[in-house]
Amino acid sequence: MPRFRAPKERSAEPLPGFKLAHPMISVDGTSGGFSGVSLGRTRAYRVIADAECAQGASHRSPARWCDCGFYCLHAIADARALTCDPDYRYAVLLEIVASGRYIRYERGLRYERQRVTKVRVGRCGCGQQAQLLADMGEGLVGWRRLLPVCTSCAGRRRIVSFEAFSRLLAGTPVVADEPGIVPDAELADTDEATLVPLLTAEVALLQARLDAVQRELARLTEPRKN
Repeated sequence: MPRFRAPKERSAEPLPGFKLAHPMISVDGTSGGFSGVSLGRTRAYRVIADAECAQGASHRSPARWCDCGFYCLHAIADARALTCDPDYRYAVLLEIVASGRYIRYERGLRYERQRVTKVRVGRCGCGQQAQLLADMGEGLVGWRRLLPVCTSCAGRRRIVSFEAFSRLLAGTPVVADEPGIVPDAELADTDEATLVPLLTAEVALLQARLDAVQRELARLTEPRKN
């Protein structure tokens, strides 16, 4: 009997997607890249890369009988949701375009080739928005892993600014990504707008209490009539 083979899908246009990865810097400090957070964590790849089989096989990726290939999600909300998982906590969010052969799954794609178009950096381990990338001192052969940190937690580690990392990625934008968090400037404006009427009410209350104390003091100190 002839074997049934599912058709290989291919798009005429690159397909956008979102994924998580660990930022990496080459040992000589001249190049930036990424490593996967699950199957691809043993290899580093650059801004433009072709998928290779994670098992070391020589077949072309992605293969239907193997789990190799790059993976991405269709929705940025799904990618952000993964960052709450401890295994993905220190990863950055990549915006990519996928091309070549691909295989659809429920929420995304497994595909052959990708180009990273933007890097979104989330929170530091302390919970604040990360502002720098710090050298963790470990990684893969030829590559060191970078950790998103705020300025307070950077300490004395070697640091790479977002702008410098962008240059190492051939100009790919590297930006802060913290939806749902009100910026400090907005918080300051909100606090000031709320604080003025609150202080006014407190002063009025204190004045009323002072008036009551003065009346009671006058009653107690006024001369008694015989």
